[in-house]
Amino acid sequence: MPRLRHIALVVKDLEKSAAFYERAFGLRRVEGASAESATARRVFLTDGEVNLALLQYKGSTGAGGVPEGFVGLHHFGFEVEDLAAAQARVEGAGARYYFDLGKEEDEEFERKFRDPDGILFDISHKGWAGTPIKSGKAGKRRTAPRSTQRPKSSKSPKASKSKSRRRARRG
Repeated sequence: MPRLRHIALVVKDLEKSAAFYERAFGLRRVEGASAESATARRVFLTDGEVNLALLQYKGSTGAGGVPEGFVGLHHFGFEVEDLAAAQARVEGAGARYYFDLGKEEDEEFERKFRDPDGILFDISHKGWAGTPIKSGKAGKRRTAPRSTQRPKSSKSPKASKSKSRRRARRG
């Protein structure tokens, strides 16, 4: 079954954005990942399951037609077991092939498509840096939801207030 394993954001400042996601969510930088591809400068972060790619495109190639100065969600990616079968399935559902990033035998290969609304996504049979397939943990699934595995942190007054309001309405 395909799994969502990659989210790519275009950011203004790679280091500032990386530091934010490290501090705010505890993401870790993926050591040894290339800082540049043919199309972008990048920093890869992970929570151990999903790769968050922070990107700055070098030009229009690979940028997917976004205007210069664009900042925000750029694309997302699914890890698939069989690249050809996944391609047939997405194209059968209405996706249009966009381009290949790299060669199919490359470790960082991605096949990019546009969905029926023109939204960019990619598929990879090799995964992304920081995802289970790359770290040798493919097939190992969490047995409990993430929220039950993390220690509870203090909640903001707003969050606590709205939760107690919901409880009051129920009871």
